[in-house]
Amino acid sequence: METETNHFLGNERIGKLMGRYAVPCIISLLVGALYNIVDQIFIANASYLGSFGNAANTVVFPLTVVALAVAVMIGDGCCAFVSLSLGKKETADARKSVGNSVVMAVLSGIVLCGVYLVFGEPIITLFGATVNEETFRYSREYFFWISVGIPFYVFGQAMNPIIRADGSPKFAMVSTLLGAVVNIILDPVFIFLFRWGMTGAAVATVLGQVVTAALAFWYLLHMKLVRPAGRDLRMERRIVGRTLMLGITSFLSQISLVAAMAAINNMIRKYGAMDPVFGREEYAQIPMAVVGIVMKFFQIVISIVVGMAAGCIPIAGYNMGAGKKERVRSLFTRLLAAEAAVGAAAFLIVELFPGALIGIFGASNESVYYTEFALKSFRIYLCMIIFACVNKACFIFLQAMGKAAASTLLSMLREVVFGVGFALLLPLFWGLDGVLYSMPLSDLLTFAVAVVLIVRTYRELGKSLSST
Repeated sequence: METETNHFLGNERIGKLMGRYAVPCIISLLVGALYNIVDQIFIANASYLGSFGNAANTVVFPLTVVALAVAVMIGDGCCAFVSLSLGKKETADARKSVGNSVVMAVLSGIVLCGVYLVFGEPIITLFGATVNEETFRYSREYFFWISVGIPFYVFGQAMNPIIRADGSPKFAMVSTLLGAVVNIILDPVFIFLFRWGMTGAAVATVLGQVVTAALAFWYLLHMKLVRPAGRDLRMERRIVGRTLMLGITSFLSQISLVAAMAAINNMIRKYGAMDPVFGREEYAQIPMAVVGIVMKFFQIVISIVVGMAAGCIPIAGYNMGAGKKERVRSLFTRLLAAEAAVGAAAFLIVELFPGALIGIFGASNESVYYTEFALKSFRIYLCMIIFACVNKACFIFLQAMGKAAASTLLSMLREVVFGVGFALLLPLFWGLDGVLYSMPLSDLLTFAVAVVLIVRTYRELGKSLSST
C-alpha cells in the first residue's frame, strides 16, 4: 500500500513534480540560511556590536556548518535511501533507514554539543577569532549559546529531507519557516530592546531551532509512507552503512567547505595584519567581517540552488529505482538550465548592486575602508557564481542517482583540493586579494571537470549532451 501512494513520481509531468518538491525545499533551505544571516544583519546594525560582532559571527558560522554537515549526511542519505527503496518496492528497508536515522541524529547532536562546550576556545581560535581582543570576546559569547542549541539544530535539519521523502515537502518547509520567524521576531527584541548583544542573537537562533525540532518530532509520529516502528530504531550495520554512503556527498560538501572557511579566515587574519590599513587594531576585523557577509549572500544563492537539486532527489531516486532513465534525463536537463539561470541572476546582482547589498549589513555605521573592501570583495569573490551553481547541481544529482563516489570526488575536488589549496596559495602572491580570487578560480576549474561528468551522465541515461 505504501508504494502505491507515491507512484505519481514515475508518471506525473517532470515540470510539475519539480515545482511540487523543489519549491518547498528551496524555501526550507532559504529560511534555514536566514538563521545566521538575520543574526548578522541585526548584529551589524547594532552600533554597540558592529563589525566586531560581524567578525565574531563569521568565526562561528563554519562551526554551525559542521553541525549541518552531520545533519545533511543523515537526512539526505536517508532521503535518497527511502526514495530508491520505494522505487524498488522495498518498504521495510525504507522504514529501517528512517528509524536508524532518527537515532543517529539524536546521538550525533548530543556528542557534537559536548565537544563544542568542552573545547570552545581552541575551536574558535582555529577559525580566526584572535584577529583582535574584541572579536575573540564576542566569538566566545556567541559560540557558547549556539553550542547549547546544536542537538536541536542537528535533529531539525536531519529530519527535514526525511519529511520530504515521506511526501510532505510543504510540512518540511513550514516547520523550518516557523523556526525562522521565531528567530526574526526575537533577534531585535534581545539585541536592541534588552541589549543582550551576541548572547541575544544566539538565544533567538536556538529558540527558533527548538521550534523546528519540535515540529519535526511531531511529524515523525504521524508519517504517511514510511512511519518507523520501535524495532526500526535498532541500529543495523547494513542500513546505517547504506544511508551514510548515500549521504556522504552532502557531508563532504559541507565539511570541506568548513576546511576552506578555516583556511580563508586564517589567511585573512595573517595577511590582513600585513595590510597598511587592516593591520591597524581598530580595522583588523573588517576583512573577516566583510568576507563573512559575502559568504552569507552566496549562501542565499546556494540555498536556492541546493533546494532545487535536493528537491529533485525523491524524483530522481524513485525513477532510477524504477528503471525510468528517460525521465531522469529530462529532470537533469531542466535542473541544469534552472541552476544556470539562478547563477546568472546572482551574477548581475553582485556586479551591478554590491553597494546595496553591503548597505543591508550596516555599512553606514562603518569606515570608508569597510565599504571599499566590501565592494571589491563582492565583485571578485562571486564573479564565477554561475559555474558554482551548476557545480552544486551536479554534485547533488549524481548523489540522487546513487553515484556517491563520483559525486564525492567532484565535491572534494572543489572544496578541498581547489578551495583550500588556492586559499592557501594565492595569498602568497597577492595578499588579501589572493583570498578573494581563490573562490572564482576554484569554481572555474571545478566546472571544467563537472562538464565531463555531465556528458557521461547523459550518455549513461541514453542520450548524449549534444542531442538534448
